[in-house]
Amino acid sequence: MKFFIDTANLAQIKEANELGILDGVTTNPSLMAKEGIKGNEAVMNHYKAICEMVDGDISAEVIATDFNGIVEEGKKLAAIHPNIIVKVPMIKDGVKALKYFSDNGIKTNCTLVFSAGQAILAAKAGATYVSPFIGRIDDSSWDGVELIAQMAQIYSIQGYKTEILAASIRSALHIVKCAEAGADVCTCPLESILGLLKHPLTDIGLAKFLEDAKKTA
Repeated sequence: MKFFIDTANLAQIKEANELGILDGVTTNPSLMAKEGIKGNEAVMNHYKAICEMVDGDISAEVIATDFNGIVEEGKKLAAIHPNIIVKVPMIKDGVKALKYFSDNGIKTNCTLVFSAGQAILAAKAGATYVSPFIGRIDDSSWDGVELIAQMAQIYSIQGYKTEILAASIRSALHIVKCAEAGADVCTCPLESILGLLKHPLTDIGLAKFLEDAKKTA
């Protein structure tokens, strides 16, 4: 399973990249706004900066919701860098745009997916990635990880090449569960990635080793 970091914060991207396990980055308008990135030129430059930091797929989201607008904006985003993946919402015109981009060699990430039916449409339209938001599904009293497993089964049976990119990750446990369920990619905040490092027995064991090392000094 590939690891993406879900942020527009350059310091956090740098920290995750230095771990040596980072495969890509996902962003969205909310994350850009959180970093104070305003204006089309500033956003484009920020995407370029991220691409120069990380050697992997970088999802850049369109704002338009009509077919022509999505296509026009997607082309501009794709021109920033070869690693840009155009992030398209799961709406009717979004599905049409996914097909257009697929036919024209532009990689895509279909976002805001909450059902297996939506995941099937995205795969049929040729999406490179599909992003089910498992945390938000959990918030609605459904099981987000169960959706990952269902999608993985359907894609395997049908031979779809679209990769399942688990999004809206809330914890390190979410990451582990997504790996078990068959997600191809997991995108999450830095905190969740670092959470995988933590275990009380590791801390206890290390403290004991260091204590014993002092006795041999």
